[in-house]
Amino acid sequence: MIRMALGKRKEVAQPLFISTVDLPSFKPNPFYDAVNQVLSAHQFDAFVEPLCAKFYRDKVGRPGLAPGVYFRCLLVGYFEGIDSERGIAWRCSDSKSLGLFLGYAIDRQTPDHSTISRTRRLIDIETHREVFAYVLKILANHDLIEGKTIGVDSTTLEANAALRSIVRRDNGQGYQDFLAELAKQSGIETPTREDLAKLDRKRKNKGCNDDWQNPHDPDAKITKMKDGTTHLAHKAEHAVDMDGGVILAVNVCDAVVGDTRTICDTMNQASENLRAIKEDERVSGKVSDAWARETVADKGYHGNDTMRDLREMRLRSYISEPDRGRRNWADKEDGSDARDATYANRRRIRGERGRALMRKRGELLERSFAHNYETGAMRRLHLRHRENIAKRVLIHTAGFNLGLLMRLKYGLIKPRRLSDAVDRALMGLVLAWRWLRDAIASPNDRRHAIGTRMNGMTGSFPLQAA
Repeated sequence: MIRMALGKRKEVAQPLFISTVDLPSFKPNPFYDAVNQVLSAHQFDAFVEPLCAKFYRDKVGRPGLAPGVYFRCLLVGYFEGIDSERGIAWRCSDSKSLGLFLGYAIDRQTPDHSTISRTRRLIDIETHREVFAYVLKILANHDLIEGKTIGVDSTTLEANAALRSIVRRDNGQGYQDFLAELAKQSGIETPTREDLAKLDRKRKNKGCNDDWQNPHDPDAKITKMKDGTTHLAHKAEHAVDMDGGVILAVNVCDAVVGDTRTICDTMNQASENLRAIKEDERVSGKVSDAWARETVADKGYHGNDTMRDLREMRLRSYISEPDRGRRNWADKEDGSDARDATYANRRRIRGERGRALMRKRGELLERSFAHNYETGAMRRLHLRHRENIAKRVLIHTAGFNLGLLMRLKYGLIKPRRLSDAVDRALMGLVLAWRWLRDAIASPNDRRHAIGTRMNGMTGSFPLQAA
């Protein structure tokens, strides 16, 4: 048996100077190397630098962050599943591969979080939308956008604001002070916390957004989340190409505004992005000539006004209709237009194509939410005010589109998912080897192997003392 000498951990004294030949070599991450190759092939930096030049000043203040580096930092937030800009800055400084992706040499410091957030505040929302549209042109150049049928759905994002901090809109009074005042009016001079909780439990409409707001993020609204809990939140609405799953537009809007009132704005944004692609001679032939002709949504978007508006926009709607019973159109203004649009939509969703689109809608739209807000870590926001959130979400979803391009055209998945895939593949090989070993073993040996494995699964393994 070969024995080894016991090694002991020692305090490390970092060298003051080091030669470049002594630096440890490292290889760039193949995923980020491929993303940089795609962006370079489409002159991404040559596009964003003149676009953002008006937000910079020469020889004034500290050196600015290059626009290409800034947008790549936000892309890292999606690829690595990092929710905050502080976390993005830490991850980039910790990884040599990400530093190379940003364009930094090994002897240069990557940007800190204050530089990233300052750059985000300087660059306006319209510029972020133009960068998002430019990424769409990259995908169109790779034949990933059809653009004819667009699915729309929304989800809620938890705001960076606490319910305990809300104040009244009329006088700025806090929630606890308001409850204490109500308790005194009801005859309780010195109310306890239990008294306040009991009093608050019996009140109706206690979370009305017309009466309360958060002073730190007035755009956030009290609403019920997907899991049934109540938080201050914003709403993100996606317009997704039903042919390949590309996000054509993302609209960050008021959380309490109904879906029937936001679908037209989201469809207009998707139409503008598709129009920009068609007007670009380099990729105009990559998108269907019948772009933005159909829209697909669930029953939360169904309404008389919505049906009429979509028909006026010359959109064929495939929207699930809730069961409202027999309809009466006689007492409704413009009832004939809404009635004809509703019956035409009903006829389409009952057809074979309508049912197929309904099945596909759940797959593609829910997938975009899962990638962007669950594994992409944007379900809980770290920014305040809707414009700041929209800037981050726009580039976040642009990263989703680039990840889709990497997977479909180059067979590369996100770095975090790559490690998971390797682990699953190794586990599959181990399980296959165990199954083959047990299959060729004798019955007694097989029973012994199964019993040993069950004991290992159910037994306890106490921690050994040092």
